[in-house]
Amino acid sequence: FFKISLKFCLKKLHTMNTFLLSLSILSFITQCKAFSVFMSSAPKTSFGQNRANFNKNIVIGSAALFTAAPAIASSIPVVGSKAPSFELPSNDNGKTYSLSELTSTGKTTVLYAYPGDFTSSCTIEAKSFQKDIEKYKALNAQIVGLSVDSAEKHLDFKKKYGLDFILLSDQGAKVADLYGAKIDIPIFGKFANRYTYIISKDGTILKVFTDVESHVAEHSSEVLAFLNGLIA
Repeated sequence: FFKISLKFCLKKLHTMNTFLLSLSILSFITQCKAFSVFMSSAPKTSFGQNRANFNKNIVIGSAALFTAAPAIASSIPVVGSKAPSFELPSNDNGKTYSLSELTSTGKTTVLYAYPGDFTSSCTIEAKSFQKDIEKYKALNAQIVGLSVDSAEKHLDFKKKYGLDFILLSDQGAKVADLYGAKIDIPIFGKFANRYTYIISKDGTILKVFTDVESHVAEHSSEVLAFLNGLIA
């Protein structure tokens, strides 16, 4: 049963990034272990069922729990719609930034959501954006990262890798949910999926990149290509 359930779970999670998929599998295994301990100690019930039948009923009733994928935000803002408003603390000495404040600069905003600071793919992505930072400036665009990490952890991440852009702290993944990027993994909590949103200076969604995980190292290049296309 557990092998079949895990296979089904993995099939449903194939579009998730590596970090979140790992947490999902670990969550699944932890629940299975706890369930196994519970079954091994289950006594005869007061209704006369023997333990084997009792366990069988529990397995059937719990199948949905073990085979369900993590809860994922249902909708992503469509191109042409207004980007959801937000106001969040940042790695800029805890300064709070709102979407209206970011767009008031007259720059195109590249808002990229990611699971967590210091993880392998997230570090690669951040360093790629930093490597191309002057190209973004030349296109009158600004990079803004968003994850559930604290502003303090963002600051450490910024200092370690010399990041010259804003990182927003979306603890609780409320803004990630507004942007259709929230993933809620049992036991481990809420995270932002690896999506990137191009937002115009008037706050309109111009593009949403959802297939980032398969080519994280090249993602900045495809964002730049899109931005260059806007002025071609």
